[in-house]
Amino acid sequence: MDVGKGMKNMKKVDERDIMFARLGYEKGTDIYREYYEKNPNKKGIDDMLRSRPGYGEPGTVEFDEMKSPIGNAGFEFLSDIKHLAEKKADTEPKEVDFKKMTQEIKKWILYFGADMVGITEVKPEHLYTHRGRPQDVWGQVVDDSATHAIVFAVEMDEDMINTAPGVESGIEGVKSYVSVAMIGLWISYYIRSFGYEARTHMDGNYLAMVQKMAVDAGLGQIGKSGLVLTRKFGPRIRLGAVTTNLRLITDNKEHMDIDDVCMKCMRCVEKCPSKAIPEGCRTLVDGQMEWPAINPEKCYMVWSRMGTDCSICMAECPFSEALLKKTSIKTKCDNRMD
Repeated sequence: MDVGKGMKNMKKVDERDIMFARLGYEKGTDIYREYYEKNPNKKGIDDMLRSRPGYGEPGTVEFDEMKSPIGNAGFEFLSDIKHLAEKKADTEPKEVDFKKMTQEIKKWILYFGADMVGITEVKPEHLYTHRGRPQDVWGQVVDDSATHAIVFAVEMDEDMINTAPGVESGIEGVKSYVSVAMIGLWISYYIRSFGYEARTHMDGNYLAMVQKMAVDAGLGQIGKSGLVLTRKFGPRIRLGAVTTNLRLITDNKEHMDIDDVCMKCMRCVEKCPSKAIPEGCRTLVDGQMEWPAINPEKCYMVWSRMGTDCSICMAECPFSEALLKKTSIKTKCDNRMD
């Protein structure tokens, strides 16, 4: 099979269509009218979801008048700093040793608190086609001038995640968003000091699908739950990324027999309270092997009921290097390709 030919026609994603962008479309606004004129099939479910309580709000199952505001404060902080994600370099590019620069960037990212880091070339399928958040840039074509992506991950505290869908797991989620944002901003400022462009991708201000970048940067592979699975931490990570026009040394992809593990386990499918994770094997989609798509509307229905980001699929996932080594019997997914 000539996979390369399929890759050329790979379907790209418009950020205006993702759940978190759609939830921000307010009735009576130009954005609301324009979007639902083109997507009338999404209007009913989106209107219903917007009418429900939001993250950490009274009326949700896990609301705690003392704890829930912690998570909300974290998201408010991220909203206040998201404009820092993108700045122009104020000096001409300097000559650098790209191998040494790669080593320095990785060293400092780990020092700043990341647990994993890898580098990939930026590919068209990594990027959104158009922006959906924030709304002042809604509909803009995504800038595709960056050549390389530095992708990193912080481990999420296992005890906190295991409280899922409790408020503590939600607080851990926000904490990790803040952590990767701060790491990304610091490294972006560092790269720009050498005269190169650098852009942080952080909560509420993404140009790229960081999970796809993480796979190509060698951090892990996407599991049945739609989360990136890593050998050491399983899905208990939060991803951050910096894209740049600084040439860097790239990493190789991580090869793991995801089909064998996920199709034998199926715990995320069974435990998902919204039944948003479909059964079924990976199939070839636009040149890549992909799992059946997660249903975002069903997933967010539980988020809005609980008042947290659920995280049950993350807490229930037993994936680890030990499990990977034990899994050798073939499953019905015999059309596998890493």
